Amino acid sequence: MSNQDLELVSVTKRYGETVAVDAINYRFKSDSYTCLLGPSGCGKSSTLRMIAGHESVSDGSIVLDGRDISVLPPAQRGTAMMFQNYALFPHLSVLDNVAFSLKMKGVDTAKRHGEARDMLALVDLTDFADRLPDQLSGGQQQRVALARALITRPQVLLLDEPLSALDPFLRIRMRGELRKLQKELGISFIHVTHGQDEALALADDIIVMNNAVIEQAGPARDVFNAPQTKFVAQFMGGHNVIALPDGHFAIRADAVAVTAPTKGAVEGNVTAVEYQGTHVSVSARITGDQDVLALIPDTTFFANPHNPGDRIGLHWDASNQHKLIA
Repeated sequence: MSNQDLELVSVTKRYGETVAVDAINYRFKSDSYTCLLGPSGCGKSSTLRMIAGHESVSDGSIVLDGRDISVLPPAQRGTAMMFQNYALFPHLSVLDNVAFSLKMKGVDTAKRHGEARDMLALVDLTDFADRLPDQLSGGQQQRVALARALITRPQVLLLDEPLSALDPFLRIRMRGELRKLQKELGISFIHVTHGQDEALALADDIIVMNNAVIEQAGPARDVFNAPQTKFVAQFMGGHNVIALPDGHFAIRADAVAVTAPTKGAVEGNVTAVEYQGTHVSVSARITGDQDVLALIPDTTFFANPHNPGDRIGLHWDASNQHKLIA
């Protein structure tokens, strides 16, 4: 492991009697894109803000490049944070917004503007240097905020729900730009989101948080394909959690087939059918008042359609049953 990795060592955050982050441990790889994922109030934003230095650490330490940065002010940590609302100065040009942190460090005008233009070229905004923020689209404002964070040459870029203010089409486009930028720069990006699709699209590694602790962490594909707990399986989506005699199992919805009731099938009644373009979502209630979701390719479904109230058979291969540990 590189000594440039960022490591959380028993990091805890308390607000009075409330424990927002409870003694979490994690090592972020120095050239990876990591998403902190979880519902509101799980501790992910508090974790990001502690790394940035915008929240104090109640217990534990944050180590970057072999030194404890948890006692340092934000500007001395080797991190930079891009805020959810971008926090651009409305009266400054794009160029001066990007160059602002260098101005605060006393860098002369020519040098800081030169570096700011390099950053604007990196985010493809060279032609917008003289505009004011309110003359830009949401996506362009986001790229200005990125350039402003990156001009400090951080070892770690922290992103607090950076796509939430964008419309769905632009959000998808910006995902690609963030991913491309991280690979070009070769630094660690740590991105807070509550969107499972966003995390899967962006992340090398996903940390799923719940109730102030890390519920599961690892490569994005592993977290999705092999959830360890009922919470992770349900929160990541795309899985059924079913109680069987020998425990709880996660079964991917796209691994469930639907037929007429047959011997060996799990029988259920259709409760909802929803067309989703490439797939049709079929929900059914089985014994024990358990709900099972099947995602059926649209051509397969419409060759033999089912409607709410129909009795159906549900099939899945035993190899697609993933046993949960909690």
